[in-house]
Amino acid sequence: MQKPQLLTRRRVLLAGAAAVGAAGTAGVLAAGLGEEPVRPTTPAAGPRARHAFDPSAYRLQPLTGYGPPGTEPRRLLVRREPLLRVPGRGRTMVLTFDDGPDPRYTPDILDTLAKYDVRAMFFVCGEKAADHGDLLARMADEGHVVGNHTWSHPLLTRLRRRQIRSEMERTCDIIEETYGERPLWFRAPYGAWNRAAFQLGAELGMEPLAWTVDTLDWTTPGIRTIVDRVHDGAAPGVVVLSHDAGGDRSQSVRALRVYLPHLLDSGYHITAPRWHFV
Repeated sequence: MQKPQLLTRRRVLLAGAAAVGAAGTAGVLAAGLGEEPVRPTTPAAGPRARHAFDPSAYRLQPLTGYGPPGTEPRRLLVRREPLLRVPGRGRTMVLTFDDGPDPRYTPDILDTLAKYDVRAMFFVCGEKAADHGDLLARMADEGHVVGNHTWSHPLLTRLRRRQIRSEMERTCDIIEETYGERPLWFRAPYGAWNRAAFQLGAELGMEPLAWTVDTLDWTTPGIRTIVDRVHDGAAPGVVVLSHDAGGDRSQSVRALRVYLPHLLDSGYHITAPRWHFV
């Protein structure tokens, strides 16, 4: 079955510009997105309902890093270390999920986020996004942010520069095709960054985002342990790392149902950054 074609932000803006131009012509005839780098965390050692697509209002707003339709992404600062926290005032935190999408676990995570009207970040692998574009379309519909986690989840420090570019660029392309816009964020598999990854990410218009709290859910330590790690690490600006794919993620799904309402009851605002940090 052929997948429905999704409108990218550039196509939306281009169509809008054409409509404005047409309206203007009719009237005439009638009248005659750098912050200082921060230190990285210890790399993770782990392995790794379809909704109708209807672009929401935020998708019509221009993103930092993108110019008029047809232009290339703005060159970003080439960082030497990934970002670990998000700036902002108050008790703000970010929940991130890596390695998906996976139809066994991602829909349950999306259901829980929707129940509490919370937005999160999903760092997806291109090869999985290509097979489950409906899940990325749902992420777009429900306001979540999708980041680049490479195509096949390799250890980037063992690849040549051209291989790293291919892993990242192919994933950018499939995200734009299925989610509706190119990603502004990327995360190196296993937290293994190198200079080439930082350079190529910046060239592709993406900021490197790591994490502050690692739930280590890939080790299946038990639901209570995952919940405790999130609760113990909760603080303003914290980025939490969990997984929605790459193995048995049933504990991750069930732990989210416990710690998310607790965070909200504790006064935390769970957000997902849509813009580059400036």
